[in-house]
Amino acid sequence: MGLHTHQVRQHRPDSAAAYVRHRPETTLLYQVVQEYWPGFQAELTSHGKHLPAYVTKEFDEYLKCGRLEHGFLRVRCESCHDEKLVAFSCKKRGFCPSCGARRMADSAALLVDEILPHQPMRQWVLSVPFPLRFLLASQPAVMGKVLGIVYRAIATHLTRKAGYTKATARIGAVTLIQCFGGALNLNIHYHLLFLDGVYIDSADKSRLWFRRVKAPTNDELTHLTHTIARRVARSLERQGLLERDTGHTYLTADGVDEDPESPLNQLLGSSITYRIAVGPQQGRKVFTLQTLPDESDSLSSSPVAETAGFSLHAGVATKANERAKLERLCRYITRPAVSTKRLSLTRNGQLRYELKTPWRNGTTHVIFEPLDFISRLVSLIPKPRVNLTRFHGIFAPNSKYRVLVTPAKRGKGKKVKTPDEEQDQTAAEKRASMTWAKRLKRVFNIDIETCSECGGEVRIIASIEDPEVIRKILAHMDEKITLTGTGILPETRAPPSTGLFL
Repeated sequence: MGLHTHQVRQHRPDSAAAYVRHRPETTLLYQVVQEYWPGFQAELTSHGKHLPAYVTKEFDEYLKCGRLEHGFLRVRCESCHDEKLVAFSCKKRGFCPSCGARRMADSAALLVDEILPHQPMRQWVLSVPFPLRFLLASQPAVMGKVLGIVYRAIATHLTRKAGYTKATARIGAVTLIQCFGGALNLNIHYHLLFLDGVYIDSADKSRLWFRRVKAPTNDELTHLTHTIARRVARSLERQGLLERDTGHTYLTADGVDEDPESPLNQLLGSSITYRIAVGPQQGRKVFTLQTLPDESDSLSSSPVAETAGFSLHAGVATKANERAKLERLCRYITRPAVSTKRLSLTRNGQLRYELKTPWRNGTTHVIFEPLDFISRLVSLIPKPRVNLTRFHGIFAPNSKYRVLVTPAKRGKGKKVKTPDEEQDQTAAEKRASMTWAKRLKRVFNIDIETCSECGGEVRIIASIEDPEVIRKILAHMDEKITLTGTGILPETRAPPSTGLFL
C-alpha cells in the first residue's frame, strides 16, 4: 500500500514546498470515471460482455486512490505536534496520474543513481505497424521476443561501428516499454536507452574501457529499420503468428487472443486505430480538432527512418556529464499515460484532450464521448505480471560486468564499495536506499518529512485502515477544520458546473 503524494505547492522560507494532500475527487478525470464507469460496465453487460477482473480492479482502486475515506497515515511534527493525514494510493500502472507520477520519479531516480553509468547515452525509439501493436498488447510474450530482436540488431550495429566483435565488445541498454500514444491511444512501442558506444575488457580483465561511437547516419538508420522489420516478420512467421500472401501481410488466428470477439480485444483494436469503441458512432474515426500543419516538421533533420510501418528514431542523446538531462529523459519516457492538465470538458459534455505535440496534419486535440473516453482508459491498462522495464547486456542483473560499470556497483548479489564509501557511511546508511520522500523532494521539491509550520521533523504515528476508526477521525476533523486553519484542505479549485455530464 503506497502513499498518495500528489501535491499543491506552497511557498516556504527554504524554497522547498510543503506537502498538501491532493483531492482527486475535484479533478475532471476522477469525476468522469466516477460518473461513467458504472454506465460503461452496464453497457457491456447489456450485450453479454464482461471485462477481465484486473481491468475492473484497476478502476475500483483508482476511485479509492487518495481518498481519506479508504485509509491514511497520521503524521505528526516532533516539535510543534502539528498533524496531517496522508492518504493511501492505488499503486496501479494504468491511467492514475498520481501513481504514474510517483512511478516516473522513482524509476528515473533509480536508473540515474544506480544503473546508468557516467557515459554517453542515446535513446532509440521503435514504433511498429498497427497489426503488431494489437499482437504485442494481447500477447506480452511476443512483445519480449520482438524486443530481443530489436536489441540484438542495434547492439550488433554499435559493435561493428566501434570496430569490435561480439566476443570483445560489451553492450548495455535499458528498455522502457510504453503502451500509450499522445492521443490516449494504445500504442505499444519501445524506448531503448543504449550506451552510445561499447565497453572493452582491459588486459587483466579487472575493468572495462569505454569506446564511444558516432551518431547513426540516416542511411544507417534506414538499413537498421529494414533489418528489424525483416527479422521481426520472419520470426512471427516461424511462430505461425504472421502470414504473407501475394504482397499482403496479416495476422493468423494464432496472432490474436484466444477469443477475438472478447470486449477487451475490441476495445484494444479501436484504441489502436483511433476509432470510437462504444455508442451509436461505434467504428467511426475519433473526432479531432485541426489547425494548419507546421511546415517546419518537414524540414526537421532529426534522425528517423521508416519502412513497412516500422519507425526508428535515434535523435536524442546525452553526454557523460549531462546527468540532469539524462534524468529528464528518463522521466519523459516513464511519464504517466494521462495528463490531467490537457484534459478539459466541452460545453456539450464531451471530453477534449490536447495533444502534447500537434500531428503532422495539424491535429491539436481529440474529442471523446464520455463512454468512449472510458474505453480508452481501459485500453491503457497493461496486463498483470508484464514487466515494462527490461535490462540488457551488461546492465542485466545476471551480468558479471554490471558490478563494474553501474553507479550502485551491484551485480549478481555483490556490491563493490570504495574505501571512502566504507569510511563515510554508517551501517544504517549502507542498508538504506533513497526513500520515496527523498525522491519526492528531489524531483518535485516537495518536502514531506519536514513540518511546514515550524520546520521540525515529521514522523508517522499511525496507519489507519479500520473503516470505523476512519469514520470517527474524519468526523472529528470535519468539526475542527477550516479552509485556512489546519492546512489539510488544499486551495479550492472549481469543479465543472453541475449538469455538464448530463
